[in-house]
Amino acid sequence: MKRLLLASLLAALTAAARAQDTTADWASLGRYARQNDSVAALPAERRRVVFMGNSITDSWATMRPRFFADNGFVGRGISGQTTMQMVLRFAQDVIALRPQAVVINAGINDIAENTGPYDEQATFSNIRLMAEQARHYNINVVLTSVLPAAGFRWNRAVTDAPEKIESLNRRIRAYADKEGLAYIDYHAAMLAPDRRSLNPAYTRDGVHPTAAGYAVMEEFYKQTSH
Repeated sequence: MKRLLLASLLAALTAAARAQDTTADWASLGRYARQNDSVAALPAERRRVVFMGNSITDSWATMRPRFFADNGFVGRGISGQTTMQMVLRFAQDVIALRPQAVVINAGINDIAENTGPYDEQATFSNIRLMAEQARHYNINVVLTSVLPAAGFRWNRAVTDAPEKIESLNRRIRAYADKEGLAYIDYHAAMLAPDRRSLNPAYTRDGVHPTAAGYAVMEEFYKQTSH
């Protein structure tokens, strides 16, 4: 029954994505397609955890490759993506790699309205759907908070980003607590003294972490690696 529910939800999301699609590969399914075959063939310890996300995850794997390689982590972030796009590629970019766990960091681009008006319920449902897919395949789930951001340079019309981020984070955390899933609170660790923005010690543009910001995020994994 649960498998049928997942399939129906995925079908609905695919139809919605096609209605918005203006490119041949709206969800960027081709980004990691060739790499995935090679990664899936690696020993299990070299693909223990897949990190699913957007540019924050994408840049993390690029800027800090040793962190990923040394821990058997695999980066599957794509810049600019919203949760709907991640759902569409979750099977090939996470499940097919057969990791022990997946870390999901998603939602900031939904709030920035990268693919249309923001709907918190829809965004949360997409995150929950990814988590449920992973659990169905016995992949442990780690949910993370959306990082702080006071606003977006590419969409200045969004003036209430901090409030939307905090509201979404509360829902993600409540879901993780209810389902017994791990939850990592990047937001609290990286919040500026103004309680609205990403600490300038960890960013240059107010949204994306620098190496110093990623070092803060990596501490969570050092604490749980033993």
